[in-house]
Amino acid sequence: METIGQSVPKKESPDKVSGAAMYTADRIEARMLHARYVISPYAHARIAGVDAAEASRMPGVRAIVTGQDSDVLTGEELRDRPVIARDRVRYQGEIVAVVVADTEAQAKGAADAVRVRYEPLPVVHSPAAALRPDAPILHERLGEYVRGAGVIPIPGTNVASVIRIAKGDMEQGWAESEIVVDNRVTFGPSDHAAMETRSAICEIRPDGHIVIESSTQVPFAVKKYIASYFGIDSGFIIVKTPFVGGAYGGKTAIHLEPIAYLASRAVGGRKVKLVNTREEDMVTSPGRIGLDAVVRLGSTRDGRIQAAQILYHFDGGAYNDKSSDVARAAAADCSGPYAIRNLHCECLTVYTNHTFPAAFRGYGHSELTMAMERAIDKLADTLGMDPWDVRMINSIKPGDIAPTRDRLTRSNLGDIQTCLRRLKELSDWESSFSRVDDYKVRATGISCFWKNSSIDSDAGSGAILLFNPDGSVNLETGVVEIGTGTKTVLAQMVAERFGMSVDRVHVKFAVNTLDTPEHWKTVASRGTFMAGRAALKAADDAIRQLKDIAAAVLKVVPEDLAIGGEKVFLRDDPSLSIPVKDICYGYKYPNGHAIGGQIIGRGVYIQRRIEPLNPLTGEGTPGPEWGVGAQAVEIELDLRDCSYRLLRSISVIDAGRVLNLKGALGQVMGASAMGLSYASREAFYYNADGQVLDPTLRDYTLMRYGENPAYTVEFIENPCLEAPFGARALGEHGLIGMPAALASAVSRAAGVRLNVLPLFPETVWRARNGGEGTS
Repeated sequence: METIGQSVPKKESPDKVSGAAMYTADRIEARMLHARYVISPYAHARIAGVDAAEASRMPGVRAIVTGQDSDVLTGEELRDRPVIARDRVRYQGEIVAVVVADTEAQAKGAADAVRVRYEPLPVVHSPAAALRPDAPILHERLGEYVRGAGVIPIPGTNVASVIRIAKGDMEQGWAESEIVVDNRVTFGPSDHAAMETRSAICEIRPDGHIVIESSTQVPFAVKKYIASYFGIDSGFIIVKTPFVGGAYGGKTAIHLEPIAYLASRAVGGRKVKLVNTREEDMVTSPGRIGLDAVVRLGSTRDGRIQAAQILYHFDGGAYNDKSSDVARAAAADCSGPYAIRNLHCECLTVYTNHTFPAAFRGYGHSELTMAMERAIDKLADTLGMDPWDVRMINSIKPGDIAPTRDRLTRSNLGDIQTCLRRLKELSDWESSFSRVDDYKVRATGISCFWKNSSIDSDAGSGAILLFNPDGSVNLETGVVEIGTGTKTVLAQMVAERFGMSVDRVHVKFAVNTLDTPEHWKTVASRGTFMAGRAALKAADDAIRQLKDIAAAVLKVVPEDLAIGGEKVFLRDDPSLSIPVKDICYGYKYPNGHAIGGQIIGRGVYIQRRIEPLNPLTGEGTPGPEWGVGAQAVEIELDLRDCSYRLLRSISVIDAGRVLNLKGALGQVMGASAMGLSYASREAFYYNADGQVLDPTLRDYTLMRYGENPAYTVEFIENPCLEAPFGARALGEHGLIGMPAALASAVSRAAGVRLNVLPLFPETVWRARNGGEGTS
């Protein structure tokens, strides 16, 4: 293959490195108005009154919007969240009012002048607190909310949704178990910390069209839900998305767009711009979900797992949004990549007074992996076995049954055993613990993961190819370029199909729902899979048209023709050919007669054989394939103060087929860094009133340059037959096992079992001295 597998530079790179790339917040227009928020300082309070009289008289103020201006409830899975808080706030940072003014400074000044009277209410700090019999009920109308299929709330409680996974015979599994271990892991919410904060612009045109420009991963979902929430025909809604400066799942939530719509409506349809400050992006807009999990494993004395009992309590925050779907995705893959015949998982999404979560890179899988892998390590310790051996003995393989009762094949399941064997070599596992000197030790921890993509059963994608007079091609899809290089990979696929240089495939990056083919959502590492299938269909459609015209000109049948090198030629005599540029806009004979016309290739793809999970048993098909990998982290720990350095990060992942080598390496390394960062130092800390204590990047610590380990990434290639060129999902996978591998490494070095993230040195020190951290 000429293009597939090559390290083709991202097509958007020149725009980005030169500063020419335009993002939503970059748009400036003379008549554009600006909005600023009034946000709640309380995590839970009744709104006793909003006094905007003084603010409304301030210079430049055009409108002040409060919760009383709309009774619409939003939420993709469960409609429980007002656009702007009405009567009550449920998390610190919730928007109580929006001021629209001529300038951003005027809007900010007026927002500061709005006076809100609050009556504080008891705060629910955690899933455990939310489930106590005497806990305040955060949503008394839970049973009345509009909900999607598969969302099972328990009215009268703080349980937004429950799902169960059941497989095999648990009584038999426990009876066959000679060793039983229990392990609990806990970690709270954190932030996505994307470089670009969230933003949205909205105007309502005189003809009734609503035009929204948004930093979103899901422009077509924005269109769908704005229409649904406000009772507007979807044809009147246009959503535009330029480049997006990082997202990691955080820009799947439809949060600012409804606010921008209400703001524009309040000023007669004029264009209104909302841009989060960094602090607002952290506490007002959604973050990453938290989890409290207990895993019980039963095994024989030789390490074969016979039963698994799993309990997940996900911290769903103040509003459900995507929490219940994240929980469902975690429950579907709850076993990790292990063949466990007897399994039961109960998964609750629980309301708390924390910021509500959005999707986060991995979609519940780094969380479930942490829970399962720490239990595997405890089982290995209890048995006195090598943790690598326990994983290999129980690793899942074709012919086994997934927790959702899907039968696994070589196509829909990656090869975890080969990943594990290669990881053992790369990590020098036989020397995975050593003493450096009297105070320092080095240790390596490992983990295994798998992930399916929990997507809608009718998720689809479309692609259009338009030829230019010079024979080059324009590619348009609804995939949002969020930094992953997906559109470059799609261009490689098209170039491969046409047998032309990838430089001759021109990509449109901006998405406009008015004229761009729909792509379900740029999530779940499914852009390459779905849009790739659509792009290849579009290429085949264009090739058919080119062959039809060439056959008429060359006086042969289309079936005898092939395409490559920007020519259509006779297979058995390539000298008989015609350049693509001579026919891609039709062909004119010497006598002036013409045939054909501009070649426009069209391709669509829709998921097949995806079945929603039964919420009582978990039976169903969550996605097309399970990607797998094995990861390791090596650290050096100073036993005096428990500070540690990250030395090496190793990932071996089944990529199916690597489409762009350097792009794939970059994705896995970046994801690994993200996983190590949130496992070692990232978390929101709350005071007794539920207020976030680290709402800025001065306080919220991220891993910085100089703190990264050396990254080793290798791929094995076991193709998924349904995927374009056999490529498996890859964008999230470098992150998933990193927290568990780091926890294992630090635990081995410190000589204490650590189950609470993040792993600050202080956390490790306290655990070594009998304090918190071991859960």
